[in-house]
Amino acid sequence: MERHYDYIVVGSGIAGLFYALKVSIADPEARIAIITKKGETDTSTNRAQGGIAAVLAGPDSYDAHIQDTIKTGCGLCHLDVVEKVVQNGPRVIEDLIKFGVEFSKEDGKIDLGREGGHSFNRVVHAADLTGEEIERALLTACRKASDRIHMFRDHFVLDLITWHAGGRKVAGGVFVFGEDQREFSAFYAPVTMLATGGAGQVYFHNTNPMIATGDGIAIAHRAGVAVGNMEFIQFHPTTLYTPGRWPFLISEAVRGEGGMLKSVMGKRIMDHVHEMEDLAPRDVVARAIDKELKESGEEYVMLDISHRNADFIKKRFPNIYAECLRRGFDITARDIPVVPAAHYTCGGLIAGIDGVTSLPGLFVAGEVAMTGMHGANRLASNSLLEAVVMADFAAITCMEYAKSAAAQDSPEIDEFIHSSLQYPREKILIAHDRRQLTRVMSDFVGIVRSVDRLQLALTKIQQIKDGIEQYYLATPATYDVVELRNMATVAELIIKSALMRKESRGLHHVEDYEGTDPAFEHDTIIEAPLSDKE
Repeated sequence: MERHYDYIVVGSGIAGLFYALKVSIADPEARIAIITKKGETDTSTNRAQGGIAAVLAGPDSYDAHIQDTIKTGCGLCHLDVVEKVVQNGPRVIEDLIKFGVEFSKEDGKIDLGREGGHSFNRVVHAADLTGEEIERALLTACRKASDRIHMFRDHFVLDLITWHAGGRKVAGGVFVFGEDQREFSAFYAPVTMLATGGAGQVYFHNTNPMIATGDGIAIAHRAGVAVGNMEFIQFHPTTLYTPGRWPFLISEAVRGEGGMLKSVMGKRIMDHVHEMEDLAPRDVVARAIDKELKESGEEYVMLDISHRNADFIKKRFPNIYAECLRRGFDITARDIPVVPAAHYTCGGLIAGIDGVTSLPGLFVAGEVAMTGMHGANRLASNSLLEAVVMADFAAITCMEYAKSAAAQDSPEIDEFIHSSLQYPREKILIAHDRRQLTRVMSDFVGIVRSVDRLQLALTKIQQIKDGIEQYYLATPATYDVVELRNMATVAELIIKSALMRKESRGLHHVEDYEGTDPAFEHDTIIEAPLSDKE
């Protein structure tokens, strides 16, 4: 089946929805398709608890927010990008409010929280369900524009459609598979926006929704788009420790409101570790917890917020309070057992702040992208900020591109389109194990790494990757197979990037290298698809 649109959006989180709304307002005649592989609320945005960092009140300033971001990024942030994102923060907050987002207020003014690495209170939030509130409001706005914005649920993008126009390869849509109906479709459009989120599911312990399998990174890289800084995987220091149950994130805002990390025996973990103690950047906190767990032999540490007023805790953290209570922990009366888990992909597809990639016609926004905003470590609550600012800039730039000659070209699919659907078919059947891949990544490519463990992980992941590629070509498509294929590609990119960076910096901590090396004060870039380099 073929479908033709003016704009294709892959992903239904904050970046994809905000972008679609901005385009629909600026171009009322445009037909926009939003493609999501599960339900429209199965997104990382929907799980975001903390909020969006933005300078909205004194004594805070743009310069302070910029400096906090750069300091946390450990020398790899792109200053021009950080400045643009931070300076546009208040404006996009206003846009979100216009789209119906209801942020928490105190005495009639937006309430500003504080999280690790921030020198001032600047985190705009909706209690502790910020992402859910943003998702609700933006989806409601998209549904009101359903005559222009069409939502396709349970549609999995397999690969980009590309062809050659004017001597260069351009993107012209996506190949899509619907598992329920076992239907393959081709969605054509002069502009394709990937807002597919991150890749946390490549790790066994993670905070991400099940859909976060790195699909956007994998399909764009297969089409030739470069990736950068894939070694920088942020581990959230505090997820609720409840073995056998789905991980639940305990927002950094809990520490922002006075929560303290302690060992099982009651010792303050962050004392003398960092000048900001429990509000230190996430990489510092995660390594401190990792060290404590290895030294104590325990499986978790404790987070104590019970010294705050019980009514305050219930009002400020209603979702966390309720979920912990469901799992047997009254956080107003006792400590919370927590462990670190993979949380955010700081690297991704190399792009400008306007979402432009090296492949004409392809734009990206949000966690799937690497703009240089986060450097070697993301400052808390800068992720939603970057996503919405990128989407805003991209909406303008993509409409200009849509008028170009390359965007207007429309070759016949059989002549010019190439994708993995046309790879030579090899009938080799190999069993694959997603659990093995995620265990390898958690055990060998986690918070603290070593060269030997990274090399061992690379060997294991490449075996899985080779097997899944053959399996993918020889068997009927299923979501599980396609996801594993993408996960193997992303896992290999993470490991190869980690091996390229021969130092310890930010989220990339290697036992073999002590501290940073000025020779590596640059982005780690893998240009061509890995299969082309081997």
